[in-house]
Amino acid sequence: MASDRNVLDCLIVGGGPAGLTAALYLARLKRRFLIVDSGAPRAAWIPKSHNIPVFADGISGPDILTRQRANLEQYGVGIEAGMVTGLRKQPDRFVGVIEGSGGSRQIAARHVLLATGGVDIEPDLPDLPNAVQRGLVRYCPICDGYEAQGRKIAVIGYGDHGLGEAIFIARTYSRDVTLLTLGQRLQKPLKRQDDLDKLGVRVIEDPIETLDLENERIAALHAGGHEHRFDVLYSALGLKYRSDLALALGAEHDSSGGLIVDGHCQTSVKGLYAAGDIVRGLDQIVIGMGHAAIAAIHIHNHCELPTEEEPDGA
Repeated sequence: MASDRNVLDCLIVGGGPAGLTAALYLARLKRRFLIVDSGAPRAAWIPKSHNIPVFADGISGPDILTRQRANLEQYGVGIEAGMVTGLRKQPDRFVGVIEGSGGSRQIAARHVLLATGGVDIEPDLPDLPNAVQRGLVRYCPICDGYEAQGRKIAVIGYGDHGLGEAIFIARTYSRDVTLLTLGQRLQKPLKRQDDLDKLGVRVIEDPIETLDLENERIAALHAGGHEHRFDVLYSALGLKYRSDLALALGAEHDSSGGLIVDGHCQTSVKGLYAAGDIVRGLDQIVIGMGHAAIAAIHIHNHCELPTEEEPDGA
């Protein structure tokens, strides 16, 4: 059992934009914390985002991460490479199990901030694994749909999420949108058929048989004996949330595993916070950074006694 002197103020799990933002705030608030990262942030696959304020020409995910890490180095903050494989709650602290190159160890912290994000569900395209991670298929029209406006766009998806994203893109950026279900048959009549018809969204339910690559991009898809060419492809297959640590503690969540938090980004488990894509809602970098800032300030204010403004410590 760690003595109180060895108990950290916070353990941050995840070194993506949200986790790194929380680390910056806690460093400047002079808190004792540790940030642990497994080395697979979803942001690393972003080729370029144009909706990060102050970066008028856009910025790539790797560049965001590099800049954030360099910023933390100014405060002497390092990132421990490893994976938090277990988390248990005690009356006055959490105990996390960290697996790294040096083996396994335990760390105690009064608060935990989960910024573990999610993993994109990859489309099952023939002979083309990891199409999203390789940048051949995009996943965020909010980030770069403006640059694709007026072009021929395909959305890979099915169910309500796929239909919703195709309609969103057609309403916002292009009137030449096709929904590819990769062989999944949609339940008829479609819930939003009127919207699809009004916006001219085509639906192709045939599985993709083959595809053509040209100059590091998908040039054509072949389905049902026909060739289909698009300028941009988006995946709307959703995320697998890395929320297992919170779910094991009984944290409230939605049907997909996205964590439900309060106005301070605290989960239903007191002292356990969440920021970024792991939180139910919009998966946006600036939103994740906002979550992290809110959580970090609340953690700081509750490291000792409750603040005067919040006498019950809520």
